[in-house]
Amino acid sequence: EDYARISSSVIAHKLQLDNGEIRWIIDSVVGKEDGLGVENIHGSAAIASAYSRAYEETFTLTFVTGRTVGIGAYLARLGIRCIQRLDQPIILTGFSALNKLLGREVYSSHMQLGGPKIMATNGVVHLTVSDDLEGVSNILRWLSYVPANIGGPLPITKPLDPPDRPVAYIPENTCDPRAAIRGVDDSQGKWLGGMFDKDSFVETFEGWAKTVVTGRAKLGGIPVGVIAVETQTMMQLIPADPGQLDSHERSVPRAGQVWFPDSATKTAQALLDFNREGLPLFILANWRGFSGGQRDLFEGILQAGSAIVENLRTYNQPAFVYIPMAGELRGGAWVVIDSKINPDRIECYAERTAKGNVLEPQGLIEIKFRSEELQDCMGRLDPELINLKAKLQDAKHGNGSLPDIESLQKSIEARTKQLLPLYTQIAVRFAELHDTSLRMAAKGVIKKVVDWEESRYFFYKRLRRRIFEDLVAKEIRRIIGDNFTRQSAMELINEWYLASQATTGSTAGWDDDDAFVAWKDSPENYKGYIQELRAQKVSQSLSDLADSSSDLQAFSQGLSTLLDKMDPSQRVKFVQEVKKVLG
Repeated sequence: EDYARISSSVIAHKLQLDNGEIRWIIDSVVGKEDGLGVENIHGSAAIASAYSRAYEETFTLTFVTGRTVGIGAYLARLGIRCIQRLDQPIILTGFSALNKLLGREVYSSHMQLGGPKIMATNGVVHLTVSDDLEGVSNILRWLSYVPANIGGPLPITKPLDPPDRPVAYIPENTCDPRAAIRGVDDSQGKWLGGMFDKDSFVETFEGWAKTVVTGRAKLGGIPVGVIAVETQTMMQLIPADPGQLDSHERSVPRAGQVWFPDSATKTAQALLDFNREGLPLFILANWRGFSGGQRDLFEGILQAGSAIVENLRTYNQPAFVYIPMAGELRGGAWVVIDSKINPDRIECYAERTAKGNVLEPQGLIEIKFRSEELQDCMGRLDPELINLKAKLQDAKHGNGSLPDIESLQKSIEARTKQLLPLYTQIAVRFAELHDTSLRMAAKGVIKKVVDWEESRYFFYKRLRRRIFEDLVAKEIRRIIGDNFTRQSAMELINEWYLASQATTGSTAGWDDDDAFVAWKDSPENYKGYIQELRAQKVSQSLSDLADSSSDLQAFSQGLSTLLDKMDPSQRVKFVQEVKKVLG
């Protein structure tokens, strides 16, 4: 009777004793209701899978407004974008359970395990807030930067900061990334504007990998993603782990203008986020290279650098790389963000004072202008050295005395030593002349030299033009099909634009951004071409029907469905057009 009552909740087998009595031995307890054990894990995995997929398909954001444990912590990471309240932890296991596992009182609170001091400095949390109101406010502001739906138009607003305003912040020795982005107040309290709209920059990952600055801003009301470079040495604080007796807090210096494993990972993650959000990209490039020491290689600098390349290669929005005033870009750091990685999307520019090359001049002369080469150069150019060497040759061939020969050799050595610093400076200067932005433009590795003060307006016009290009290209590909490449769509747009300019007698070329925007703003310039593409697409589809007898048999049914979907006036007009074709 007992077994019959609970048989749905247990798995048991029957046992008959020697005296004939029957007993039921319980092998497993299933439980009367779901939610008692592994089914929780099963359900958690389903949630994790759905949320991970959601990040690929839509905009996801997690607001940690209360204690987040276990699968909740994983969801905070799987959704990638995360805002954490300063008084709430993100943890996998409670501190009491960990203490029991370790067999001693090690941790004293959940915040010690997963508070903002941990999660805001390891790349899990984008933003931290003090309360729910601030959190919701940041969510709404974040949403104001992204399209209403995946692939939709950007939420462009009327700018309060004039797009044609010059950049007033002028770097002196180094370029302060935040001042270059959002401007800075001078000693008199006057705001010196940066490249992007005033008060529009929202920095994310501020506490993580501080040698790179990432965030979202607006340029003339157009939302963009921004990546810039810290030029000062930053300190990375590595907390002590109470679970390890020999652990202690460490402060590690991180040089500016260098990619470390954490800052390269931060860059790659920002690229991924911006691309998913449909944001145009601006990289204010000012890197001297990657840190390639043993620990850096062990911690994954190669993997992180490769992720930057991959995320730029697949970037599907307009992207601009700009070496700013007082900036430089060298070696491997240039390689991972060069326009060749994604020629359809990336455009590279440099400020007039910017520098770029494989090596810095001091390193270059160690290879190209060693001491022997410099001495040969002195021997060719310095009149005094030429004279001394001639005398030495005469003394050697004219049987000069040994003291005279030794005296001449010492004079040559003294003169060489005297000239070496000067010729080293000349060599460095000669190497520096290979670093200039004018040479970059001449070699075609950048599109143009853009002066710092004019950069805001230039990039506003260029960005607006490229967004409009994308709108027309997307419409073309929507009609013809995704197999029609963006490059092919751009060739069609180029053809239509130049034909329109020739018709109107305009002398504006393809590179005139203002003229292109004016052309795009007048749909009559291209709507005829768009309609022709639609007609060709439908004609091709109907032509393909003739090649298949089964499709032809189904055509009448499809036509009937089409007519049913039309309103009466459309149906009458459509039938009349068909009758005209049939004669």
